Amino acid sequence: MSRTTHSAPPSLADELLIDAEIDDDGVQQAPVPTTPRWLLVLGLVLIGINLRPALSSLAPVLGQIKTEIGISATMAGLLTTLPVLCLGLFGPLAPQLARRFGSERSIAAVLLLLAAGIALRSQLGLHGLLLGSLLSGAAIGMIGVLLPGIVKRDFPQQAGLMTGVYTMALCLGAALAAGATVPLDHLFGQRWQAALAFWAIPALLAFAVWWPQLGQGQQQHAGHWQVSGLWREALAWQVTAYMGLQSSLSYIVFGWMPSILIERGLSPLDAGLMMSLSIMVQVIASLGVPLLAQRCPDQRLPIACVMTLTLAGLLGMLYAPPSQLWLWAVLLGIGQGGAFSMALSLLVLRSPDSHVAAHLSGMAQGVGYTIAACGPLAAGIIHDVAGNWAPVGWLFGGIAGAALCFGLLAGRQRLVRARAVRLD
Repeated sequence: MSRTTHSAPPSLADELLIDAEIDDDGVQQAPVPTTPRWLLVLGLVLIGINLRPALSSLAPVLGQIKTEIGISATMAGLLTTLPVLCLGLFGPLAPQLARRFGSERSIAAVLLLLAAGIALRSQLGLHGLLLGSLLSGAAIGMIGVLLPGIVKRDFPQQAGLMTGVYTMALCLGAALAAGATVPLDHLFGQRWQAALAFWAIPALLAFAVWWPQLGQGQQQHAGHWQVSGLWREALAWQVTAYMGLQSSLSYIVFGWMPSILIERGLSPLDAGLMMSLSIMVQVIASLGVPLLAQRCPDQRLPIACVMTLTLAGLLGMLYAPPSQLWLWAVLLGIGQGGAFSMALSLLVLRSPDSHVAAHLSGMAQGVGYTIAACGPLAAGIIHDVAGNWAPVGWLFGGIAGAALCFGLLAGRQRLVRARAVRLD
């Protein structure tokens, strides 16, 4: 026997962290705490910090790696594409792990996988880089799906605050890795292998702090929800396309921006710091833009604004005089931080209830990150063919224009026509 839900549309402040396990009744009942709350918060922050260094640490030393190993920009683009592709391919496996082993144990195991993948990048030359990138991306994809559900379960009254903490942890980790990898390379005697392997240490530290959470009892499954009709919905595909296209620009920045800036005359250190500045600015935009968007009749205007700023920032970093790059880095950070937070907001604002929001999130991230993975690879191919980065501006314009079109469609005030039913 099944029955249809008529839940009210979820609140953006409460639902921005999508719960991947919401379809399993009982799983998200808060267990009796067995560890201090501050230790849980510290563990969540440290895990959040580890979800981006594997992506942003490679770019500042990518030129050195290309020279030493002797690979083309296309192959280097594959190195930056693999982790992003794995975000979409492996993320859907996370709820299955959680059902069998529990979210806490699953996160602990995947943290070890992340540390192993990061360390492997420093071994076996190109093969180690490829395999390590694959493992790292798979780990990040799975943790990124599981962590928001734990935050929502254990901090039900502080969802808005914890959303901000989670966002800041992500950006802090990305900025630290972008800015510190080149100094680490110098510290270790121009050994990029050691500089990349260093980022396994924060993952192991996060595992150590997370260890006490493994004593939490796994909850019993009391029922299951099913969502139908989502994949046939045009609006769901519009949200997915916007998520994937704006993410594609972000991962081109993660993968190639330091190389672009180095070719423009900046030192590897300055290029890494410039990307770090842009990422840190994203924190402000990612927290403020959704609040402003809620005051608009729909989300088309804020989406148009953030995509315009993103494209302006990208073109400025590519073509503006070097003395002005810091300004364009700030604009880029505002645009990309706002674009990403708007993509997350649309998952909630376009969903009639939290079950549909969870499935729309899985669709948008699974398909979207697969789309996003094409961006860094395309940028590398263009560089190989042209011999310089100037033509990549056309790629920026094409992706940003497509993201704007789908964003304007997804930003209309309407809900996806999908239905959630509970299976007894």
